[in-house]
Amino acid sequence: MRYWNLKKINQFALEKTGIIPRSISKLFEKFKQELSPNSEMEALEEFKVARYQTLSSIKYILVLLIVPILINQISKIFILNPIINYTWNKHSKHVFINQSQEERAFADLQRFEEKLHFEILIGKIDNESSINSEEKIKQKALDIAFSYSNESLNAVKNILSDFISILIFIVILIINKRQFSILKSFVNEYIYSLSDTAKAFLIILFTDIFVGFHSPHGWEIIIEAILRHFGLPESRDFIFIFISTFPVILDTIFKYWIFRYLNKISPSAVATYRNMNE
Repeated sequence: MRYWNLKKINQFALEKTGIIPRSISKLFEKFKQELSPNSEMEALEEFKVARYQTLSSIKYILVLLIVPILINQISKIFILNPIINYTWNKHSKHVFINQSQEERAFADLQRFEEKLHFEILIGKIDNESSINSEEKIKQKALDIAFSYSNESLNAVKNILSDFISILIFIVILIINKRQFSILKSFVNEYIYSLSDTAKAFLIILFTDIFVGFHSPHGWEIIIEAILRHFGLPESRDFIFIFISTFPVILDTIFKYWIFRYLNKISPSAVATYRNMNE
């Protein structure tokens, strides 16, 4: 019995899109199964297969998400932190690792000086405290230098720990190819079993978020966060070039997927999408 279940799951996981829409083929398959004398036994076996597929997919998703994150944090705390901190403090005299950090640090110090000078002018700070303003500026500069030095350290740690996490993620995919096939089939069946309105809604939501008219601001925030995460210079030219090209490429790929696959599998969903998008 278990061998039959696993065999059917493998066939279900490796199922590909054919010329005939899946909804029509499923209709004839369901009619054929209902006429079969073993329909009750087959329905029970299909339920066991679907249950096994769902549980296996959920476990695999949790493994793919949790294990790389745990490895990332463990390697950063127990391995990278002591090594990089020791090496950086002993051999490096640099505070900044790119020009963007310098510009942000100087801007922070300038804002502090302007705020301090403004408070002195309006009398918020008395004369005795204003004499020590130079010491306050010096202390603020040291605090800013310490803060950006830690940011540089974290950027190096992020690069190494994320690289380790990606390696672990790839290893999990390679070792559990069969589980990945089951997960892929589970996702495909879940998506294609949605109603036409739900499919059209998800398509519009996805395209409006990532390739819509308001997306450039979101892409700018995401790219700046990624560049800062890895300690890369925040080049405005690179960000603007990326925003002007990548969403267009993504939109083209998405439209090709609609034309190539979704139009064959569920033409009614494509029609609903076009009507909702007009």
